[in-house]
Amino acid sequence: MEKRQQVERSIIKKYKKPIWNRFIGGIKDYRLIAPGDRIAVCISGGKDSMLLAKCMQHLQLYTEIPFEVEYLVMDPGYRPENRRLLLDNAALLGLPVKVFDTRLFEVVDRDRSATSPCYLCARMRRGCLYSRAQELGCNKIALGHHFDDVIETVLMSMLYGAEVRTMMPKLHSAHFPGMELIRPLYLVREADILSWQRYNGLAFLQCACRMTERAAEDRSESKRAEIKRLISDLRKINPQIDKNIFKSVENVNLETLISYRKGAAVHSFLEDYDG
Repeated sequence: MEKRQQVERSIIKKYKKPIWNRFIGGIKDYRLIAPGDRIAVCISGGKDSMLLAKCMQHLQLYTEIPFEVEYLVMDPGYRPENRRLLLDNAALLGLPVKVFDTRLFEVVDRDRSATSPCYLCARMRRGCLYSRAQELGCNKIALGHHFDDVIETVLMSMLYGAEVRTMMPKLHSAHFPGMELIRPLYLVREADILSWQRYNGLAFLQCACRMTERAAEDRSESKRAEIKRLISDLRKINPQIDKNIFKSVENVNLETLISYRKGAAVHSFLEDYDG
C-alpha cells in the first residue's frame, strides 16, 4: 500500500471515531459547508492543517454537498529547508497546493513596536490568506484550529483577559465582505492528531517561524503554554475537564451573569431584577 493510501485509509478506518466522525460532526453541528461553497484550505505545513487538508479532500470526493476546494499555502518567509519539507509532504499526500510568497516574517520582525509579534503575525497572515482566497474566487477559508485550541482560548480569556469568550467555529470576515472563516477540526482533539501523525510516520513542520527567539518572549504565546500545562494538571484530577470547559461556553445561563456584552451594548442583571 502506498504511503498516501495508508494515510487516507487511517483517517476513515483506524481514526474514524476520534478524527473523521468528529470532523463530520463539527461540519454538521455548526453548518460550516453549504452547497456551492468554494473553500480555501489554508496549509501552514503543520500537523493540524495537513490533516485538515486530507479530511477536506476526502469529504469533497464522497459528500453529497457540492463544493470546491483550493489548497492554499502562504510562504511568509520560510527557510528553504522548511519550504521544501512542506512541499514534499504536500506531494506525498497528494495535495495540489497553490503557493504564494509574502515577506511577512520580515515585515513583523522590522516592527519592533509590536509587543506581541506572534499575534501581529497571525493577524497579518489571516489578512493575506483572505485576500488571496478571494482572488481565487473562494467565499471561505478553512483553518486547522482544533478542540484544544478552543478550550485553551476559553481559559486564557478568563484568567488573563478578564472576560468569557471562546474561539468560534465560524466567523464572518470584518474586512473582506462576503468571506467567512471556518474551523472544521473544531471537535477534534490534539492528542488524536498527534497519534495519527505518529501512526503514519509523518514529519511535519513544528515551528517554522524565523523569529523564534523573539517569539519566546511573546507574552501571549507563553501564557498559552501555561494554560496547556494547567489543563494537563487539571486532567489528572478530573479526566472530564476538557469536555467541561468546552461545555461551559455552550451552557451559559444569562440569568446568573452580573453583566454581558452584545455588540457595543452592555447589559446588567439589574435591568430585569425587579421586573
